Amino acid sequence: MGKLEGKVALVTGGNSGIGLATAERFVAEGAYVFITGRRQAELDAAVEQIGSHVEGLQGDVSRLADLDRLFAEIAARRGHLDVLFANAGIAEAAPLGAITEDLFDRTFDINVKGTLFTVQKALPLLRDGASVILTASVVASKGLPGVSVYSATKAALRSFARTWTTDLKARKIRVNVVSPGPIDTPGLRGLRGVDGAQLDAAYALSVPLGHVGHPDDIAKAVVFLASDDSSFVTGAELFVDGGFAQV
Repeated sequence: MGKLEGKVALVTGGNSGIGLATAERFVAEGAYVFITGRRQAELDAAVEQIGSHVEGLQGDVSRLADLDRLFAEIAARRGHLDVLFANAGIAEAAPLGAITEDLFDRTFDINVKGTLFTVQKALPLLRDGASVILTASVVASKGLPGVSVYSATKAALRSFARTWTTDLKARKIRVNVVSPGPIDTPGLRGLRGVDGAQLDAAYALSVPLGHVGHPDDIAKAVVFLASDDSSFVTGAELFVDGGFAQV
């Protein structure tokens, strides 16, 4: 029996990278999974790749009407949620002095506003004792150049996990954060403008394990936080970063 046998899960931003790898892991562990994404073609491809026990629901987490439609669909089809992986997010680089209002608004709308209202609008569907996992990042703890806006959004998510843990303690809903280090995803490749081999070379000296991680490294950690294996873990931040932010 899988660690998530019989559970119903939602993965936002589940059409690629960490979200897709986690949705695959959730299904392998026995869950029925809904995934979201902004682009229908990529969402359809992700559903086909996962294969079974999965449905794709198109939408943008920064649009509250899309979230209302999303949760109405889940309510009609499954009636509840046991696991929410609020993973949707974007990353764009701009050093101080070159930050535009558009970049600021876009990043905060998706990463912060989108996460907040995803969780808040999910509350009526979340069973008591459910697990909520947020995707933050090591950049919330490290002062890397050129990503101050993105880093601030991820620090906000770390704060959310602490306060929502106390907000939801009466319902025994656990809220935790997974903070990836450098992971070989389309997002990081695009941000750095390199391919996978070049990513490894770029991080070889700064990551103690000597290479970037892979989406499945994060997915395995999220399964832990979603399952009863972490039943006494809440309000925590789990770094999965090859030691990047630890030494």
